[in-house]
Amino acid sequence: MRRVITTLLATSLLATPALAQDDLRAEAAELFKPLPSTIPSVNENPITPEKIELGKALYFDPRLSASGVFSCYSCHNLATGGDDNLETSIGHGWQKGPRNAPTVLNSVLNEAQFWDGRAADLAEQAKGPVQAGVEMANTPDNVVATLSSMPDYVTMFSAAFEGDDAVSFDNMAKAIEAFEATLITPAPFDAWLNGDDAAMTDDAKAGLALFVEKGCVSCHEGVNVGGHGYYPFGLIEKPGADVLPEGDKGRFAVTETVDDEYVFRAAPLRNVGVTAPYFHSGKVWNLTTAVQIMAESQLGEALSDEEAAQIVAFLDALTGEVPEVTVPPLPAETDATPRPSAEIMPE
Repeated sequence: MRRVITTLLATSLLATPALAQDDLRAEAAELFKPLPSTIPSVNENPITPEKIELGKALYFDPRLSASGVFSCYSCHNLATGGDDNLETSIGHGWQKGPRNAPTVLNSVLNEAQFWDGRAADLAEQAKGPVQAGVEMANTPDNVVATLSSMPDYVTMFSAAFEGDDAVSFDNMAKAIEAFEATLITPAPFDAWLNGDDAAMTDDAKAGLALFVEKGCVSCHEGVNVGGHGYYPFGLIEKPGADVLPEGDKGRFAVTETVDDEYVFRAAPLRNVGVTAPYFHSGKVWNLTTAVQIMAESQLGEALSDEEAAQIVAFLDALTGEVPEVTVPPLPAETDATPRPSAEIMPE
């Protein structure tokens, strides 16, 4: 029934724009939600201004890495869509990581973090890259020693967290989570959902109707237009190894369950228009091509050029306004601050 309704909407949107638009908005309201107008809450981590201020400093601080070169911001650049616009990220000793960096924007709204969902929340996610040998290559003990060596950080941790052991690896992660929870990007789609008829173009509205009709919404729904659920990449037709490398079996590495081979968390699609390249492999640089690959692989649909262009127009309406973030001055090092090292440790 939904397919019939959305097909009629797609074909009648220009013929009877007012009525069709109201029907489309009503259906979209059941499938999606506008972004929240306040900072979303996170489990077991009350968000305070002090945590946000500390988390912002930590997000930009390259001294969380062993080399003193790489920060969270290195792979999640807020000026380029919340990612690094690389196929796979470059980290410690100029090593290349195994997967494309997801955007940090609106990531607090995801069901879990990373392509395989191995981190339950942003606090857990923040600990991963810091310790990964191909990313920041540091250790919890060295991170705590580094932060504890700077009086200004000690003061900031004490203001954000209670207790004598305020400077801790866990609290570092919670502070970064608090800052990242503020990175919400309201988009034209949200304005349209909230009743602004002119917020999206006719092509974007037609693309939304197609997005629902074709079945894209089966995996990409909710407030983040994805970010929930795990699905095989190649449900109908498996892409070639140039897009789906055989060596990366996705969620299987987390669950060790055969059914999870080549299964990945559905990507959130907000800001997808500015986060090329696409997929966990980062092999596809053109959004129209990515849409066509997904339609064929997941839905068994061969989109016409016009259909693909309209869906891309809808996806472009998900590009939101990034909150203004001023790069903070960071606490000064002292003689007690551990010295950086670029040595690559053996596995």
